[in-house]
Amino acid sequence: MSSVLESQNTLSHAHADILALRKDFPALQQDVYEKPLVYLDSAASTQRPQAVIDAVVTHERTNHANVHRGVHQLSQRSTEAYEGAREKIRAYINAGSCEEIIFTSGTTESINLVAASLGKSRLTDSDEVVVTWMEHHSNIVPWQLICEQTGAQLLAVPMTPDGELDLDEYDQLLSDRTKIVAVGHVSNALGTINPLEQIIAKARDADALIIIDGAQATPHFRIDVQALDCDFYAFSGHKMFGPTGIGVLYGKSSLLDAMPPYQGGGEMILTVSFKETLYNTLPYKFEAGTPNISGAVGLGAAIDYLSDINFEALAQHESDLLSYATTEFIKLPGARIIGTAKDKASVLSFTLGDIHAHDLGTIVDREGVAIRTGHHCAMPVMEHFQVAATGRASFALYNNRDDVDRLILGLQRALELFA
Repeated sequence: MSSVLESQNTLSHAHADILALRKDFPALQQDVYEKPLVYLDSAASTQRPQAVIDAVVTHERTNHANVHRGVHQLSQRSTEAYEGAREKIRAYINAGSCEEIIFTSGTTESINLVAASLGKSRLTDSDEVVVTWMEHHSNIVPWQLICEQTGAQLLAVPMTPDGELDLDEYDQLLSDRTKIVAVGHVSNALGTINPLEQIIAKARDADALIIIDGAQATPHFRIDVQALDCDFYAFSGHKMFGPTGIGVLYGKSSLLDAMPPYQGGGEMILTVSFKETLYNTLPYKFEAGTPNISGAVGLGAAIDYLSDINFEALAQHESDLLSYATTEFIKLPGARIIGTAKDKASVLSFTLGDIHAHDLGTIVDREGVAIRTGHHCAMPVMEHFQVAATGRASFALYNNRDDVDRLILGLQRALELFA
């Protein structure tokens, strides 16, 4: 019994530490329309802690220079910081080597890179690519484009009424024609956490490659790409408390090595002549041009910040917030939650009577509460639930129950105005 109590006390202390992290985010200390800001749009972009802001500012003030190409001191410092960030990311997601970590502008470019490079080299008009109905447009459109170019067919796994993937239908779609399976780890529009172990295992049985859109997963739990045994995993800095304009593509080195370059230019070459060009080694083969150096430094600082967090406590905190928000929201007249999967991240997507989502967003904004409204770059999800748009409150480690209460008050205000 004592060991159980000790474990509970440890978790309770860590949970209190999660609540205290709010002070690390300067943007949350401001007023909007003369009311304290409540930021519930973290699924679109998380706020940044002071440590990340400081790391970017320090780099820009003292170390700014191009990487890899200079022998002078500033270039050496910049290169060390840039490659140091790559190693931090490698360790954080447990990649096998730094050559498997490709810097991109974000999840969107990461997926486009795989679709363009892998798709052109692997797909024919007798092949199929499988995505799902709950994907962000960034994990649909790139595959549509490459299927149009290669003649391959794009198939989509349907959803259940709760907003979960229909795994029986997934089984039916997989065949010896399936060459690529692309799926989101967590739905940005619904919060559904997909069962990756099952999805990846079934793709392996079909001898298909698997690409994971991890943009919505990285703020909420640690990722181990070797344990997942995915072929590619893509994510963005600005979804995980880092800067915008920087992201990562993890790929197995054997696959990346066999893929042709995505873009041509400086850095991705060894030698260039008018007869032929020899490409650089990994990861630089896929990093043409001057990279977002300060963005990488900021992402490295965000990794440092996340590495100090007790993710078990974070999961408990976010689960509590989602449960509390769900309980309070469904008390409102006309409340409808879009997406009620059993396993969800801290996303509450909703409609409220016949009030348009954009009106809801505008009214709660005047109350100092920031939510997202619209189709969330997931139009097939809206089609599935037969809604034009939803309001979406997405919670992060810096939110608390007071934020939920303020959201509910804002929504009550909307009901009053439209009564």
